[in-house]
Amino acid sequence: MQPTVKPKNLNFSSGPCSKRPGYDVRALQLDTLGRSHRSALGKKALGLACSETARILGLPETYRVGVVPGSDTGAVEMALWSLLGARGVDVLAWESFGSGWATDVVKQLKLPNARVLKADYGAIVDLAEVNFDHDVVFTWNGTTSGVRVPNGDWIPAERAGLTICDATSAVFAMDLPWDKLDVVTFSWQKVLGGEGAHGMLILGPRAVERLESYTPPWPLPKVFRLTSAGKLSEGIFRGETINTPSMLCVADYLDALNWIESIGGVPAAIARSEANLRVIADFVAANEWISFLAADPATRSNTSVCLSVDLSAEQVKKMVKLLESEGVAYDIGSYKDAPAGIRIWCGATIETSDLAALMPWLAWAYAQVSA
Repeated sequence: MQPTVKPKNLNFSSGPCSKRPGYDVRALQLDTLGRSHRSALGKKALGLACSETARILGLPETYRVGVVPGSDTGAVEMALWSLLGARGVDVLAWESFGSGWATDVVKQLKLPNARVLKADYGAIVDLAEVNFDHDVVFTWNGTTSGVRVPNGDWIPAERAGLTICDATSAVFAMDLPWDKLDVVTFSWQKVLGGEGAHGMLILGPRAVERLESYTPPWPLPKVFRLTSAGKLSEGIFRGETINTPSMLCVADYLDALNWIESIGGVPAAIARSEANLRVIADFVAANEWISFLAADPATRSNTSVCLSVDLSAEQVKKMVKLLESEGVAYDIGSYKDAPAGIRIWCGATIETSDLAALMPWLAWAYAQVSA
C-alpha cells in the first residue's frame, strides 16, 4: 500500500545539498551586502570564514584556510596547477571526479612521471600500491560512487610527496587525519548545505614549503596564483580573496558554521550522518531488490549513499520521477556518469526521521515500477 507519512524535507540531492534544519534566509547577518569585500566589514566576514573553519575543524595551528573561486573544482585545480611537477604523481580514481583530476594531470598538465590508479564504480584502488615518493591526488569520498577511503592509516607520516585531498563531501562528515593531508579542498554546498561558487583551500606547512620553493614551468592564470615574489600570498588566508566573492554566500556559510557548532561540532555532525546511513543500511538488509553500490562496508560513504536497484536503467528513472511527482524525494537519481541507481544524501543537514519516512516510499515506488 502507498505510505501515508512523507519526509518533511524532500531535498536529498548530493549537491547542492539540503540546507540545515530550521534554516531561514531572513536570519542571516546581511550587513555586508552592497559593501566592498575589501572594506573592513567585508574582510572581517571573509576572515571569519577562514578562521572559524579552522577552529571548528580543529586544524593544526600551522594550517592555513582560504576562500578561493570556482567551488571545490577551483580549489583542486589551484592545487594541481600550482603544486604539481616537482616530482612524480599518483592519481587515485574510483569515480567521476577522481577521473577528472587524472585527466587534468595526464592530458592537460601532461606530467611525464604520472600514474593513474583506477577502480570501477563501487570499488576502490589498492591503497597499498600508492607511491608516497610521488605527490598523491585523491578524493576522500567519491561523491558519485558512494566509495570512501576507510581511514588515513594507508598514508605514512613520513612521506616525500604531498597528499592533495579532494574532501568536498567528507569535511564536517568524516574523521580526517589532518597531519597526513597536505592540501584539502571542499565547497560550501556539500556537507554544510551552503551556497555554491566558492571553494575552500586548506594548506599544511609542507604544501606552503613547496609553493615557496618550486615554480611550475607553465603559466598560471591570475585566479590560480597563490604566491607573489616567491612567497605565499598570506592575505588569501585572511579573507583577502583573489576575485570578488558573493557576500550573501559568505553570510550563508557563516550561518552553517554556527549551526555545526550549535549541535556539538564536527563529532556531532559525523554522528548525525552515520545515524542516517544506518537507516538506509537497515532498509537494504531487509530488501533483496536494493543494495549498496559500495559492497565493502569499510569503504561505504556515510554522505553520498549510492544504491543499486534490480531494475533496468529506464525503470530506475521512472522510479525516481515517481518519487518526485508524489512529493517524497527530489534529485535522488545516480550521477550521470555512474551506473543507474539511486543516490541519497545522508549528511548532517538531513534529519534521520526524514530518511526513515522515505524508506517505505522506496519500496512502494519499486513495486509500482517493477509490476
